[in-house]
Amino acid sequence: MRRGFMVLAAAVCAVLTPVPAAAQDGDAILGRWRTSAQNGVVVIERCGVQLCGRLADAAALRANPDQRDVRNRNTALRDRPLQGVLVLQGFSGGPQEWSGGPLYDPETGQGAPTGTLKLVSADRLAVRGCIAPLLCRTQTWTRLR
Repeated sequence: MRRGFMVLAAAVCAVLTPVPAAAQDGDAILGRWRTSAQNGVVVIERCGVQLCGRLADAAALRANPDQRDVRNRNTALRDRPLQGVLVLQGFSGGPQEWSGGPLYDPETGQGAPTGTLKLVSADRLAVRGCIAPLLCRTQTWTRLR
């Protein structure tokens, strides 16, 4: 009887203990994602209260780990290392869709001031960058386990 009461009390405490909303809503998108270009890998993580994404790997980095951001339109940034560069910044929302920006494409050196991240399924992410309301590009990324 006493053991049964302890199990019941533990179950009640587990159900009644609140889980922070941010942990529930934003964590589904966190992790490593394979991009559709250059076989890249972006790590999406928390940057303060918002989400950001950093380039962790790409074909160019496997060929030359010291690869620089040579295609960047800002000539002052062309000497920075490509590995670890922020490609997603300032995203908030969830649990299925986040909005923010800017986004950066190191393959072309171009950026988009705004965009959305939409979790299509647990393992598929639609990444959309827009330079104007009707001028957008979408890529589908897949989760790496």
